[in-house]
Amino acid sequence: MTAILGLSAFYHDSAAVVVVDGRIVAAAQEERFSRKKHDAGFPAGAVAYCLGEAGLTPADLDWVGFYDKPLLKFERLLETYIAYAPRGFRSFRRAMPVWLRTKLFLPKAMARGLGGYHRRFVFAEHHESHAASAFFPSPFEEAAILTVDGVGEWTTASFGMGQGHRIGLTHQLRFPHSLGLLYSALTYYTGFRVNSGEHKVMGLAPYGRPVYADLILKHLLDLKDDGSFRMDMSYFNYTHGLTMTSAKFHRLFGGPPRRPESPVTPREMDLAASLQAVTEEILLRMARHVHKATGAKQLCLAGGVALNCVANGRILREGPFEEIWIQPAAGDAGGALGIALFIEHQLLGHPRTPQPTDSQQGSLLGPAFSDATIERFLQEQGAEYTRYGSDEELCQAVAEALAGGQVVGWFQGRMEFGPRSLGARSLLGDPRNPEMQAVMNLKVKFRESFRPFGPAVLRDRAADLFDMRPEDESPYMLLTFAARPETELPAVTHVDRSARIQTVDPERNPLFHQLLRAFATQTSCPALINTSFNVRGEPVVCTPADAYRGFVATHIDLLALGRCVVRKAGQRPLTQAEVVAHLARFPLD
Repeated sequence: MTAILGLSAFYHDSAAVVVVDGRIVAAAQEERFSRKKHDAGFPAGAVAYCLGEAGLTPADLDWVGFYDKPLLKFERLLETYIAYAPRGFRSFRRAMPVWLRTKLFLPKAMARGLGGYHRRFVFAEHHESHAASAFFPSPFEEAAILTVDGVGEWTTASFGMGQGHRIGLTHQLRFPHSLGLLYSALTYYTGFRVNSGEHKVMGLAPYGRPVYADLILKHLLDLKDDGSFRMDMSYFNYTHGLTMTSAKFHRLFGGPPRRPESPVTPREMDLAASLQAVTEEILLRMARHVHKATGAKQLCLAGGVALNCVANGRILREGPFEEIWIQPAAGDAGGALGIALFIEHQLLGHPRTPQPTDSQQGSLLGPAFSDATIERFLQEQGAEYTRYGSDEELCQAVAEALAGGQVVGWFQGRMEFGPRSLGARSLLGDPRNPEMQAVMNLKVKFRESFRPFGPAVLRDRAADLFDMRPEDESPYMLLTFAARPETELPAVTHVDRSARIQTVDPERNPLFHQLLRAFATQTSCPALINTSFNVRGEPVVCTPADAYRGFVATHIDLLALGRCVVRKAGQRPLTQAEVVAHLARFPLD
């Protein structure tokens, strides 16, 4: 037996993954255990869970890998600070203590966190980890690989090939020229938080017009036909300052950055639309060039930019590849999976057998809780609940509630790995209800009303509702398709009639598939609103206690914890002070 632990930590979205004899046994982000969104600390809770799920102790591990090379990253920081000196001293002074305390001595920090492990640590380059996470779990025997993010050590984008049990990256784009950092700069400028608000900018884009796209391409970027580019760094501060954009940037776009939490204006909408248009153009050029350079028919994607589902949809429809596969945890958390599989296949040479769907098991790789455990918890809370005797009875009851306009918290099986809720830790609603988007945004998730929801759709019915081929699938909610003219699902179609789709099949998630079938039988609609089970600023729920707190503190009508169903009617309502105390635990993002 070969047991491997993969880690990502100390930057953002820390995570742990255990792979045993090539099989992904467990994977989870630390934020789900610490309840600190985007937690960057050592993933002690995630490690404990993953080892427990595998029945291992640290002493049982054969290898531990880390998802990037901190010394190479430190080299980049020092060279950048020297190049811009004396500017950047405040940023240098802020960054150095954490490097000198922890990041330069990661083997020691990891050894402390893994008491009992005394073997060697393996460090891969950041984009190698992304590439490994993209190709090795994919269903392809051979594929091109494209990774795009903010920055790893020096690399900001790379491409190469995966064949059998090996990967090789051959080309790269280097810091400071970065599509991910360009997106983050506009995220900052439009008043959202860097490294967590980028998806808000993507959601805002359809409300605007790309009137600034030419300005971005003329002044900020020198874009080439192959998708590579150079940025005019006089418009940016991220190389040496404490902000993302410079005064020159602000003059170009007509004013200072939007103040966080202030009203979103048409200017921010137009900036978001312009940034999205430029991002899509760059990624399409990259994809075409990668296809030309590799001759591959399939493409694997990873890196934070690969979470841009609108661009992914265009690559699938307009790009030259026959198929694409996107790592569900495409950001830094997925690097933990990448390094574990890199050790398994690339370093140890163990063979790989691609699976017909993929080997990521629906990305349902986190903790699960038995009905007995859930019942004990509910009894301790004094909650009134109904326990159903079968999955069929459960799905029928929940489908009836959804058809009646109720918002449902759906907590089933193993938690998802990655940022998307995929039918294990989900909030569900009726997509036919034109009021449901506003209700769920404002009264349940306490977030901006413009934020779109995606539909979960039965895989064999998706092409009936959306402009996609029957063979297209989007099991991880990472592709956007346009609704067909006759499709009327106002709660999940954006203002441009697009939707971020999750196709649901019985192989990856049989219970969620059964619920969708029950809802379709009752309503003739094979789709549901599916959004993450959390409130604004909070990580997705992990435990029954997390889910129950979210239920009582919001306007969720029904909570399905395993086969136990709790209805809001009959429960003791929280006082205003209790609601405020619950929400105060999580800062706004």
